Amino acid sequence: MENTIYIGLSRLSALQEHMNLIANNIANVNTPGYKANKILFAEYLDKPKGMKETISMVLDYSNYRVRENGPIKRTDNPLDVAVEGVGYLGVQAPGGQIMYTRNGTFALNASRQLVTQQGYPVVDNGGQPITMPEGQGDILIDQTGSIALGNEIVGTLMVHEFPNIDLLKPVGNSLYKSDAPGTPSPSTRIIQGAIEGSNTQGVLEMTDMIDVSRTYQSVARMLQSEHDRMRSTIRTMTSNS
Repeated sequence: MENTIYIGLSRLSALQEHMNLIANNIANVNTPGYKANKILFAEYLDKPKGMKETISMVLDYSNYRVRENGPIKRTDNPLDVAVEGVGYLGVQAPGGQIMYTRNGTFALNASRQLVTQQGYPVVDNGGQPITMPEGQGDILIDQTGSIALGNEIVGTLMVHEFPNIDLLKPVGNSLYKSDAPGTPSPSTRIIQGAIEGSNTQGVLEMTDMIDVSRTYQSVARMLQSEHDRMRSTIRTMTSNS
């Protein structure tokens, strides 16, 4: 197999990964708090088995999460909160593990615990579920995440930040897990009665999808031409032997 085919296959593999990221971004264009992912490419030098020279191939080196906040959308639901800044809200996942989310679409369960759309308890800054007593007045959440019913403070939302958000691992349902705990985020502002929209730009993602699709087709045609050339060469050599 010649260098052209090695390089072309590495490019197709990278383009496939790029397309997967774009498709995921488009699928989450309406997911509250979703952060778009972008891919990084790098040159990869390798010496395939049986070859003497090193060739330069394409490597999908990594991907990163876009840090910009999404648009703030008013809902006027007192249990909805938007996160403005770098912080993430703490949630108690099954098994008791603390995970994090930017999706502040919350509700009360039958036990009057504040929960996510999937029913996971939202936790306070001590890592405990937040429970709302009955008959205490309107629910008020200030910019620091402090929750009050009437004149009684019932808890403060866990709002943590991380030095590198790309180390947060997505686990589905708008949740992320971290191997290292976050730290309180004093610069993050909580907005009651609103949610943060996805920061995915749908038109740009569709444009990228078209570009990647065309590039993929172009590389595939190049590989087919190279394959045909090799077959023709082999036939010629065979007929002349």
